[in-house]
Amino acid sequence: MTANTAERLLQHYVDNFRRLPWRSPPGLSAPDPYRVWLSEVMLQQTTVATVAPRFERFVARWPSVEALAAASDEAILAEWAGLGYYARARNLIACARDVAQRDGFPRTSAALRLLPGIGAYTSAAIAAIAFGERVAAVDTNVERVITRLHGLRRAERPLVADLALQITPAERPGDFVQAMMDLGATICRPRKPRCDACPLSQDCAAFASGEPESYPERRQRALRPHRYGTAYWIERGRSAWLVRRPAKGILGGMAALPGTDWTAQAPDGLNAIGTVRHVFTHFSLDLAVLPRAEPEGDGWWQPLDSLDGAGLPTLYRKVVEAALAAGIRIAA
Repeated sequence: MTANTAERLLQHYVDNFRRLPWRSPPGLSAPDPYRVWLSEVMLQQTTVATVAPRFERFVARWPSVEALAAASDEAILAEWAGLGYYARARNLIACARDVAQRDGFPRTSAALRLLPGIGAYTSAAIAAIAFGERVAAVDTNVERVITRLHGLRRAERPLVADLALQITPAERPGDFVQAMMDLGATICRPRKPRCDACPLSQDCAAFASGEPESYPERRQRALRPHRYGTAYWIERGRSAWLVRRPAKGILGGMAALPGTDWTAQAPDGLNAIGTVRHVFTHFSLDLAVLPRAEPEGDGWWQPLDSLDGAGLPTLYRKVVEAALAAGIRIAA
């Protein structure tokens, strides 16, 4: 790398930075650590386009970590519904309450990493952006930038983090971290990278090779197993019976429809009114929708006209749509 690699990237960031609701413009005072933390948690495995409006709703309702810490689990989980990866929401609650008890976020990546739900990348991103620590924050986008710059066929995270830190400046590390994020997301893309617009192309080994898209080598994805289950539609007086899933496990603590466990064995002889398919990170699921007359499990009656406010995750919103589309009414 040349001596002015960081300078060129920072200038490109000043000229082209993405305007996001959690981000302070480059060169200005550091943003609120609460907003940085909340955005980084929301952005895990979720796109910027999906997160931006949901982030604004969150901070309008809970403008500080103390306000979030004081909210009920049910309210937070309901607001999170639809963002997916619900273990993040449970960690968000635990982390907010931990930070509120401390009277603020720790200021170093090492200390931040001890908080619930904060790993190596998130701790580094918060420390650099909110507190100005010179540390490498390596997510998938940054990993791709570094491997292409150095012509690495394999993206080995410790090496990538070391190489990223080597070009991270002592001044404005937070802007540099965000510049790397933006470069990976908008220019150094997995497919059809925009090398003509890249401020680092003159340094880039992958660009020099003539085949930048071939770096790094793509990992072969493991086959995703498939599971089956049943969800029960129980309706009475224009209300549906809802339950809350166990605190631990998939969709832990979320509102749901009652049903069976999810297993690898497909059920036989079901008179289902519909089947919903949903894909999780580690498996896919077919959920048969069956009408029932009597309530199943501990739960509550939710009026049909307020189901949108029940905090149902995407899977169970699909189940509701299938049941209502079938037009079957079971009155106990």
